[in-house]
Amino acid sequence: MKTDISKMRNIGISAHIDSGKTTLTERILFYTKKIHKMHEVHGKDGVGATMDSMELEKERGITITSAATRVEWLDNSINIIDTPGHVDFTIEVERSLRVLDGGILVLCSVGGVQSQSITVDRQLKRHKVPTIAFINKCDRVGADPYKVRDQLDEKLGHNAVLMQIPIGLEDKFEGVIDLVAMKAVYYDGEDGEIIRTTDIPAELQPEANAKREDMLDAVSMFSDELMEAVLEERATENQIRDAARKGTISRKMIPVFMGSAYKNKGIQLLLDAAVHYLPNPAEVDNIATDLENEDREIKLEPDPDAGTVALAFKLEDGAYGQLTYIRIYQGSVKKGDELYNSRSRTNFRVGRLIRMHADSMKDIHDASSGDIVALFGIDCASGDTFVKPGLNLSMTSIYVPDPVISLSVNPEDAKSSDKMARALNRFTKEDPTFKTYVDPESKQTIIQGMGELHLDVYVERMRREYSVNVDTGKPEVAYREAISQRVDFNYTHKKQTGGAGQFGRVQGYIEPLAEGQYEFVNKIKGGNIPKEFIPSCDKGFKSSMKKGQLIGFPIIGIKAVLNDGQSHPVDSSDLAFQTAAREAFKQAYAKAKPQILEPIMKVSVEGPSEFVGNVFATINQRRGIIISSVEDGLFARVDAEVPLSEMFGYSTTLRSLTQGKAEFTMEFLKYGKVPTNISDDLKALYREKKLSN
Repeated sequence: MKTDISKMRNIGISAHIDSGKTTLTERILFYTKKIHKMHEVHGKDGVGATMDSMELEKERGITITSAATRVEWLDNSINIIDTPGHVDFTIEVERSLRVLDGGILVLCSVGGVQSQSITVDRQLKRHKVPTIAFINKCDRVGADPYKVRDQLDEKLGHNAVLMQIPIGLEDKFEGVIDLVAMKAVYYDGEDGEIIRTTDIPAELQPEANAKREDMLDAVSMFSDELMEAVLEERATENQIRDAARKGTISRKMIPVFMGSAYKNKGIQLLLDAAVHYLPNPAEVDNIATDLENEDREIKLEPDPDAGTVALAFKLEDGAYGQLTYIRIYQGSVKKGDELYNSRSRTNFRVGRLIRMHADSMKDIHDASSGDIVALFGIDCASGDTFVKPGLNLSMTSIYVPDPVISLSVNPEDAKSSDKMARALNRFTKEDPTFKTYVDPESKQTIIQGMGELHLDVYVERMRREYSVNVDTGKPEVAYREAISQRVDFNYTHKKQTGGAGQFGRVQGYIEPLAEGQYEFVNKIKGGNIPKEFIPSCDKGFKSSMKKGQLIGFPIIGIKAVLNDGQSHPVDSSDLAFQTAAREAFKQAYAKAKPQILEPIMKVSVEGPSEFVGNVFATINQRRGIIISSVEDGLFARVDAEVPLSEMFGYSTTLRSLTQGKAEFTMEFLKYGKVPTNISDDLKALYREKKLSN
């Protein structure tokens, strides 16, 4: 059965950690009759929230993997993805936003725009996702939705427009005033399922009139018809909604709603807003590149009868094989269809087509443009494009940040070794930010990720899901090496050992590159090095950067310029020029004053104002630089830049110094120079490690 595309929405719920995303999703599932009983994230019944299906998620009260479900509301089908809030699982947010058409940004009415709200907003902007905001926890002590609305403008640069105002706040929060319909809305019944609409209380009428005036001023900018109607005082609800929809889809305004997910208030009106203001799949431009036509961009049409184009955005390896989540952008997918993977250039047949609800699944026969579904038993990678055979299109893949922390893991016995290999194979397939390799010197298995929590969760999952007993080493920082000055090179590689020899001369210079990892520039004129050997020189330079000479970490920020050279008609070869470039780089690197760089993290600590002094002290002790400190009544936030190597065990220190009342988030910011004393220690450690191996 084909769904009317205008009655379809694909939305994601994103926010700072602990803003109430999963609780909000739980309420949405209840009011759309997808579940019959609500559970809490930290529920006493031990069941946990529906979308937190993993045991670890229920125990820790956090979302680790994004979960998808589909609900029906006002005759519309809504695919919802609940995403994690913790920065360590940012890839889950990234790949979900890649395939969504609209977003709900959840904000805490006390905390306001917090550090991770800024990160999530940046991701929403990068993917050009039209967004509505929901100010949650209006029942909390210190709730101030007006302050949060101002922060949306000041901190995130939005044109935030209040579509509702609260009726009371904190423990007196009763409901909201809908500024479009100009009615008071209360939520009755045991679970807030009964909506009672009344006239606005007399004492709130002046404030409601003033806020409606502000809302109409902002919304009428997107519709001449509404502007005229406002001037003549005949604006209708539909005119207001149509204008607000235009503003939201063009990403020039963000409608703001409010409530309390935990107290079951405001959710139904938020669902109405998702339908009224967020785009359907036909209202969003999606682009693919034509691989057979010089990567020319092609606009995809959300037509179920057009040639199929779908993107695999998430993989899950379960007991019954690999589950591949796909978003269909063009055409349709039916059970038994043949599709072509444009990356691996292989055809496959669709065996099982599934609609997901958290960790449960329902078999379906077909799905069309705009839908988010899952396939079973397909061998592919995250970010692959599936098309109808005959088409050769590819969609842009998902942005994957580099890991910043590593840890050695050693199985306790041979039986555990096989299981660990299976677990690591699965995790690296599912999560592109989780990487693993065997250190050639120590022969240890190393896992890499986005933070301590990220690696901790995977080690715990190995123990629980695969019964693997592992010993873990000390976390290790992903250092980098770089040069600090320009150096010329002129190197000749000559080898003669009977038969054909090897010859290649390269001349040029290397210099620091401020932005980016590596750049190769060919300035040779006159063919001193034949054209076919220029890529060989590039390969040689690139391979030299994999391991630096100071502490053995990759080298970044290099511009290699080739301006002269020499070849031999018989002895020159691909291998000869690769070797020449490699040796030239090695010699030049040693003279270019190389230095060690370390990952610098953007750290944001939030908690009661009384502990700000303690927070400052802990950051200073960790070689941190405090960027800003904001105190707002009883609440404070400190933003700082701190080297990752100093942040291990910080959560324990922070908890003990603030009586468990403060929390922090951190994400990778940049690479910075390591101080001389620490650099010398690292070099000594590396020499020691080399000798012992």
